[in-house]
Amino acid sequence: MADTVRYSEYRLAFREIVVSRQELEAAVTSLPAEELAEFARWFEEFLADAWDRRIEADIRAGRLDEAGRRADADFEAGRCKPL
Repeated sequence: MADTVRYSEYRLAFREIVVSRQELEAAVTSLPAEELAEFARWFEEFLADAWDRRIEADIRAGRLDEAGRRADADFEAGRCKPL
């Protein structure tokens, strides 16, 4: 339980750190190759998750409904090519 508390405290403290884009760029460019690869994998996953959340929000808000209707109509009219 103590580890969980310490981890939570660490996360809270980390969130209070404000870093400029320039500072972040400098930190990333100074990473050793192995850590840079690890960071790149994490960041790609972070971006993919953010994209998923945006798409899900657009779907829930109905912003993709019209595009879906047009796609269905094109398919039904035979205006689609097989992949």
